[in-house]
Amino acid sequence: MSTGTLLAIIIPIVVVIALVAVAAALLMRRRKLRERFGPEYERTMESADNRMAGERELRAREKRHDALDIKPLDNNVRDRYTRDWTSVQEEFVDRPEDAVHDADRLVTSLMHERGYPTQDFDQQLKDLSVEHGRTLEHYRVAHEVDALSIQHQATTEQLRGAMVHYRALFDELISDGGQPRHAPA
Repeated sequence: MSTGTLLAIIIPIVVVIALVAVAAALLMRRRKLRERFGPEYERTMESADNRMAGERELRAREKRHDALDIKPLDNNVRDRYTRDWTSVQEEFVDRPEDAVHDADRLVTSLMHERGYPTQDFDQQLKDLSVEHGRTLEHYRVAHEVDALSIQHQATTEQLRGAMVHYRALFDELISDGGQPRHAPA
């Protein structure tokens, strides 16, 4: 077999293998992002111009999150937050709107204690999405009800639901508090 014929066979095979390897790497990266961000992956893809832009956004969130000093909670601090949450739940019986406001403030305080920036709600969502993507929708819904309740437009059932939603994120932030930070895959 001549060298030219051999190259004509080998070069296309190498190109195909390289394309398959690149495609496999992209699929693996996409799968890892989906696993890490949960429902937030699809939400980001829907709001992005295209899949590449959405995935670039999620990778940027990971990079920003990795630069944050997210820290575990000391047992005493965790116990204090747990007591505070119990008080907020008890407050709901007599003052549901106040309880929802206090739940929002308590969750925000807990985020801050863990090391998340808390000045901008949209940035809070992005920062939380990296490790808490599965409970992030709870936080969105609860925050919307809190905004309604400020205007006294939330129903008691909406307020009750907001407490349940805040509780989902609260529980995750509290339980995560004792876990060592994992490195991104």
